[in-house]
Amino acid sequence: MAKKGNRVQVILECTEHKGTGKPGTSRYITTKNKKNSPDRMEIKKFNSILKKMTVHKEIK
Repeated sequence: MAKKGNRVQVILECTEHKGTGKPGTSRYITTKNKKNSPDRMEIKKFNSILKKMTVHKEIK
């Protein structure tokens, strides 16, 4: 049986990758506590296509 709680799975997508015109996308899956952080997440993560650290924002 699944746990009940405030933790939800979210997808983080790179914001800089769209403007480059390179194929593919940089996405990460993580969890967050919806009660403690109701706003969308914004984290610096490594983009393997661009080979540098970029800002990744939560998408729906």
